Amino acid sequence: MQIKTDGEMIAEIYRNAQTALNSIADILPAVEDDDIKKEILAEHEEYEKICAAAAALAKARGAEVKGPSPVKKAMMWSAIKMGTAADNSRANIAQMMIRGTVTGMTSLKTTLSESGAAVGDEVRALTEQLISAEENFERRLKSYL
Repeated sequence: MQIKTDGEMIAEIYRNAQTALNSIADILPAVEDDDIKKEILAEHEEYEKICAAAAALAKARGAEVKGPSPVKKAMMWSAIKMGTAADNSRANIAQMMIRGTVTGMTSLKTTLSESGAAVGDEVRALTEQLISAEENFERRLKSYL
């Protein structure tokens, strides 16, 4: 168990949202179905808002935030390209998006519960906002399976 400071939690929120934004940018060129494309673009917009809020909070607190590493980006890009090369159906796209969403949500929930009272109210609220958004994304994406 690793208790994170507010700055570390803000950095995790930012990294989570940036990872999602990068993944969306990588998967969008393969999406042909207009309905799921609209859903993914709406998710992108929400991730951008949360990312901006995390960056502003980090700046106000003097915390440093970074997106995913170049190696992680390359691995995600490869996985997305391989995952959509043979099957870019709406169900496959939804499955890929759900996997990423659940991974991010699980990481945030685990970190938040491990950190407990060490996380300030403002940081906790932003973390919970991102978790809630990802829960909604997962629910909506399941309709495309």
